Amino acid sequence: MDVGCVLLLWWVTLIPGILSDPSDEACLTHLSKSLEDSTNLPHNWKEENFAKPCNDSTSILQGVICNNGRIYKLSLNNLSLRGTISPFLSNCTNLQALDLSSNFLTAQIPLELESLVNLAVLNLSSNRLEGDIPPQLALCAYLNIIDLHDNLLTGPIPQQFGLLARLSAFDVSNNRLSGPIPASLSNRSGNLPRFNASSFLGNKDLYGYPLPPFRNRGLSILAIAGIGLGSGLASLVLSFTGVCVWLKITERKMALEEGKISHLMPDY
Repeated sequence: MDVGCVLLLWWVTLIPGILSDPSDEACLTHLSKSLEDSTNLPHNWKEENFAKPCNDSTSILQGVICNNGRIYKLSLNNLSLRGTISPFLSNCTNLQALDLSSNFLTAQIPLELESLVNLAVLNLSSNRLEGDIPPQLALCAYLNIIDLHDNLLTGPIPQQFGLLARLSAFDVSNNRLSGPIPASLSNRSGNLPRFNASSFLGNKDLYGYPLPPFRNRGLSILAIAGIGLGSGLASLVLSFTGVCVWLKITERKMALEEGKISHLMPDY
């Protein structure tokens, strides 16, 4: 056989290996295993299909969009998925859009997502995610959209998010966040803030512009004032009681002294 033909046959046999990527395979395999009940996944999400999720720019897997043989977009929203977000999603290194919104995912946002350096869209909203928002997400410099609303996230909003120059949509409303809103996310552009109050509402311990002044702390101020008044009244009562007791003791001592003096004085 001609050497050229042998090389051509060898190249053809390599094509499936070129089009499949072991990193993407690990990404999908671990994601499916991190879900407590995989029955809610699309019907074709089976392990035998993870070995070759992409065929150039197409994929047989529902919710997966490919580009040049790599996973470009992963969208598994509104499927009632339960479980956690696998840290091995970081293996999908070409991922530019991740949407796992409107499910029942729990636990924390994996720190490993910082490795998704091409990520532009991150939508994890309407889940039950807990813990702090990882400041490491700021390493995903291309992030254009961060949507984390309606979760159980706590702690402050990372100051590092202000460094995301491309960030045009940001929503952390209806969580349990606390502390000041980073000025870099609320600074004015003309007469408008970079992100308005709707991005931050529903976090009772979060404060600062563009939220209304004392919006969340009014009750605290009233409570403090009430405690102060209560303490003042209690102090007044205690002080008054103390004075009365002191007067009573003094009066008795004076009476005793008066009795002693009368006893010592001669009768006239």
